[in-house]
Amino acid sequence: MIEWRKSSRSGGGHDDACVELAAAASEVWVRDSKDPDGDRLVFGRPAFAGLLVRVKRGELES
Repeated sequence: MIEWRKSSRSGGGHDDACVELAAAASEVWVRDSKDPDGDRLVFGRPAFAGLLVRVKRGELES
């Protein structure tokens, strides 16, 4: 069974935007908490670590 956890940076207040993560030895899954049965993104751990670096640098902000 996959154990999902809510991102500490998601939502808050009146914002319904929420991301949940689940991790395994070699992969990280990402889903929208409002649609838990919907599509999921799957990243290899190195790719997910690279994504986090880019997000923290602000490289992916619109």
